[in-house]
Amino acid sequence: QVQLVESGGGLVQAGGSLRLSCAASGRFNWLTMTWFRQARGKGREFIGGSNWNGATKRYLDSLKGRLTISRDNTKNTMYLQMTSLKPEDTAVYYCAADLNPTDRDDVPLSRDAYDYWGQGTQVTVST
Repeated sequence: QVQLVESGGGLVQAGGSLRLSCAASGRFNWLTMTWFRQARGKGREFIGGSNWNGATKRYLDSLKGRLTISRDNTKNTMYLQMTSLKPEDTAVYYCAADLNPTDRDDVPLSRDAYDYWGQGTQVTVST
């Protein structure tokens, strides 16, 4: 069993930066960890993730260059650094985990691959 808690969201001005954290309880080391986001009226989309040891990272193509995902397995925590924020980045950001990844070197894009979800943290980017 894994519990995920996101933090770090809030109100940011356009052009600013933000770092989100996802703290996991329970077993963390083998987890594939990802970030999704959901804007109002839209579906939940994959934006980036890391395999268990950080050797494989995937990012949504349209966000490459503005996102950095990292994880500290000693702290059971994953991070999402976002820069050059835009109003269209406004969304609820969710952390998700795959407890038993089929391929430990892969980071699936589909939300169906993830067993555990955090409650989400709101990020609002103002003009």
